[in-house]
Amino acid sequence: MAARALAIHMGREAAQAIERDGWTPALFSLLLGASGGPKCFILAGLDRYLFNDFLQRSDAPLSTLGSSIGSWRHACLAQDDPAAAVDRMIHHYMHQSYSSARPGPEEISAGSLQILDAILGERGAQTIANHPRIRSHIVTARGRGAAGSRSSALLATGMGAAALGNTVSRKWLRHSFQRVVFHNSETPETGLSFPDFDTAYTRLQADNVAPALHASGSIPFVLTGERDIPGAPQGQYWDGGIIDYHFDLEQYHGDGLILYPHFSANIVPGWFDKFLPWRKAPIDDARRLVLLCPDERFVAGLPEGKIPDRSDFTRMSEEARISYWQACVEAAGAMAEEFASLVEGSDPLAGVKVYT
Repeated sequence: MAARALAIHMGREAAQAIERDGWTPALFSLLLGASGGPKCFILAGLDRYLFNDFLQRSDAPLSTLGSSIGSWRHACLAQDDPAAAVDRMIHHYMHQSYSSARPGPEEISAGSLQILDAILGERGAQTIANHPRIRSHIVTARGRGAAGSRSSALLATGMGAAALGNTVSRKWLRHSFQRVVFHNSETPETGLSFPDFDTAYTRLQADNVAPALHASGSIPFVLTGERDIPGAPQGQYWDGGIIDYHFDLEQYHGDGLILYPHFSANIVPGWFDKFLPWRKAPIDDARRLVLLCPDERFVAGLPEGKIPDRSDFTRMSEEARISYWQACVEAAGAMAEEFASLVEGSDPLAGVKVYT
């Protein structure tokens, strides 16, 4: 029997609801999207199916919460033709190219904005800001003190202090960063009223969609970030993954299920927590979670034995990198095919790992 491409992890309440009602998209009230840059290629097929088919089978409101590339993926969902938007994102992200051997933040940010322009097109920003059903929530991190500086020396000091404080307690990050969530409805989703990091909420308008998305994916030292985004608190905005890399699943208090297409079954709350093994968040307590990710054996069979990541930019030639990424996108189509078969099949929990 061939190894599966897709692994599905499900909490107890989610399994009960899906066993009872089948794969009904109206069961889901939140779609999560994590930071991860090129890791998004492994989800390209799933995104096309979810955004253009499965999630379109319901008229119920759906909240999205994304940081970095997760927010970019959700920007595709909230457009008139989600599949075409996904294809534009994949193509332009895959084929990004720089004239410098070691491009700096200005050059990389210029390329990033070009990718966003391609994703959004002429109407994308307006469509996202005014979507009647998709309630977008874009997560950014506003720097405080030295972490809010564009000076490399001061920023390095601020990031070092943030990393050190985070080692003691994740709560200490609030001294260096404030979570700012951009949302497109009158008020943010009640289930996304975060009590930590002095969270601020800003209404999405057509003129701040692109800056919010760019900020959400702006890794310090790699990109320039955004400063003084229209409608938001003044200051320097960085990658939302600094605070919400994979998110704290216990913070969501909505009524429906959580759909989480992710890169693996490992959840790391914040970016600095990547280096702290004890901060890995268990998913077996997330009762309403449905997590879709590549099976470990499937990943082992990919050309490099791993999913794409940012290290590919430096360890591969441009030609080799694009070829490898394209191969991963093509292989990952099997994940979408398996999920579609499950949705249409007679046993909605076939092959699903349920946490009881």
